[in-house]
Amino acid sequence: MSFEELKTHNLSQMDPMRLDLFLKWSRVILRRSLAKETCDAGRVTVNGQEAKAGREVRIGDTVSIRFPRRQFTFRVRSIPSHSPGKEAAGEMIEIISS
Repeated sequence: MSFEELKTHNLSQMDPMRLDLFLKWSRVILRRSLAKETCDAGRVTVNGQEAKAGREVRIGDTVSIRFPRRQFTFRVRSIPSHSPGKEAAGEMIEIISS
């Protein structure tokens, strides 16, 4: 999604969301409790800063997660107002590296 598209996006989709909930809804981490544990263990950064589970993420933020065998980095593309389906979940992020 380009910057121009972001500017014209519906304002309800621009609302921030808790990091742990975003990780669950985007299906990067399958359970919210596991997302919270991962964040609280210091393995998640948002825009280069260590982030706890309650940190708010916004469209355009870059999130990086250190998993045991790899690092996964993505950009937040959209924040839906309700839990998305499987296909829509994949559209919430833009993978930078995995």
